[in-house]
Amino acid sequence: MAKKQDNEREEKIKQIISLMDLMLEDVSVPRNVKKSVEDAKKRLLEKGDPTVRAGAAVYYLEEMSEDINLPPHARTQIWQILSALESICNQ
Repeated sequence: MAKKQDNEREEKIKQIISLMDLMLEDVSVPRNVKKSVEDAKKRLLEKGDPTVRAGAAVYYLEEMSEDINLPPHARTQIWQILSALESICNQ
C-alpha cells in the first residue's frame, strides 16, 4: 500500500514540475520568483521521501505567493502548485 502511495505522489510531483516549468518559461514572471520556483523544483527532483520533498518545496514557494510584485496570473499558478504540494504532504 505504501509503495502505491509513493508512486501516486511521484506522479503528482511530475505534474507539479510541469507547472513549474511553465512558470519558468513565462517572461512576465519576475526573476526573484523564478529563483524560488527553481529552488523548489530542485528540491522536488532530489531523491528521498516525496512528502518531505513536497514540504520543502512549499517552504520555498509560500513566501513568494505574497510578493507584491507578483503578477496576478503567476500568483494563481503558485497557489495551484502550493495546493498540489500540500495535497502530497497531507496524504
